[in-house]
Amino acid sequence: MVFSSIPFLFLFLPAVLLLCAAVPRRWRNCALLPANLLFYAYGEPVYVLLMLASIAVNYGLGLAIGHPGGQSRKKPLLVLGVALNLLGLLVFKYAGLLTGTLAALFPGAGLPVLSPDLPIGISFYTFQAMSYVIDVYRGACRAERSLVGFAAYISLFPQLIAGPIVRYSDIREQLRGDAPCRLTVHGGVRLFVIGLAKKVLLANPLGLLWAETAADPAAAGTLCAWMGLAAYSLQLYFDFSGYSDMARGLGALLGFDFCVNFDYPYLSRSVTEFWRRWHISLSGWFRDYVYIPLGGSRRGTGRACLNLLITWALTGLWHGAGWNFLAWGVYYGALLMAEKYLFPRLPLRLPGALRRVLTLLAVMLGWLLFASDSFGAALRYLGVLFSLTGGTVTGGALSWVPLGLMACVAATPLGVRLWARLEKRRRRAVPETALALAALILCTACLVSESYNPFLYFRF
Repeated sequence: MVFSSIPFLFLFLPAVLLLCAAVPRRWRNCALLPANLLFYAYGEPVYVLLMLASIAVNYGLGLAIGHPGGQSRKKPLLVLGVALNLLGLLVFKYAGLLTGTLAALFPGAGLPVLSPDLPIGISFYTFQAMSYVIDVYRGACRAERSLVGFAAYISLFPQLIAGPIVRYSDIREQLRGDAPCRLTVHGGVRLFVIGLAKKVLLANPLGLLWAETAADPAAAGTLCAWMGLAAYSLQLYFDFSGYSDMARGLGALLGFDFCVNFDYPYLSRSVTEFWRRWHISLSGWFRDYVYIPLGGSRRGTGRACLNLLITWALTGLWHGAGWNFLAWGVYYGALLMAEKYLFPRLPLRLPGALRRVLTLLAVMLGWLLFASDSFGAALRYLGVLFSLTGGTVTGGALSWVPLGLMACVAATPLGVRLWARLEKRRRRAVPETALALAALILCTACLVSESYNPFLYFRF
């Protein structure tokens, strides 16, 4: 993976930042586009052609849909654009699931099972391209006439691999050099280092605990199984929010203001609130481009429930080509239906702390479906969670407790608030710069010395 190659990063990032800083803002895309393609080609050289094909198709469709004449052909062009984008996902992401399921259902038919490699980030840049075509059709933005500018938007390397999903209308002026980024260079560096620390110093060690527990949950016992599931929940949060922070930081250094993708989701008091705080760009995408076009909640309770189930089934499948992901999406659809329509007033009668605990429990059990390779593995782990069996609760397992407590605090705004109070008492520039430098050195040392460096959302 690209982020596992420290020499490449130390050569690539400074070179791109210096190049983009040296050219005028209106010519920045000409420098940025080759850098974007080089970044992607370093990890996926063959699939650069697939990305270029997506760029060419969606650029042409945007121009055709946005043309003042020919109103009658706009809707067919929109349908064509959505179909072609979904076809790419269907072939490269879901062909294995579909052909494997058919082969299992008809074992005597000798059906082939396809297993194409999944291009990194295809779900993210495909959704960006689809949102652009749909927004041009709706009149929410004008078609981009510059092919270089549009290609730079689709292939923008800071958030290309794992989001956040950036809509063209949100950064259109910045792409053209007509609007400044709200974040300063100092703020961008700070965000990048914070994200890197989340990933390297918290997510990676927590992932090791989950891997050990998931390998044999029965031997681990109930207490360690809950510790492992909590570790995975925290790992996923720091892994993905860390990448999002890194993307926002790099975007700021290049003059782009990406959306905030996480807002302390584990403090939510309901599942509805959780999805307003977790992967905000994806939740907003499905709301605006799937749920509302289906009718939202405007056509009665029954239709609203159906729309929720469809939206969340698709959300689950977006995360991965597996029936466990579909079940995970339906699970959240059912929870949201219960909150909105079956027991809408029940949460208001419960204390806030209890609501947070129940929401966190529901989310953690959902992550079990998300993380398991099969339904059988998820059921076995679930059985251990509620069996009250003993296991290997050793000093080695308990040694993770301090890290877990640190991660729990880091998943709340407590640290930010304490730092804000300290800022009022002293000048912050030197201490913050020193802390950022120390964190960067420590993270680099960990990346060099450790082999466990997965970004969980790279596979989506």
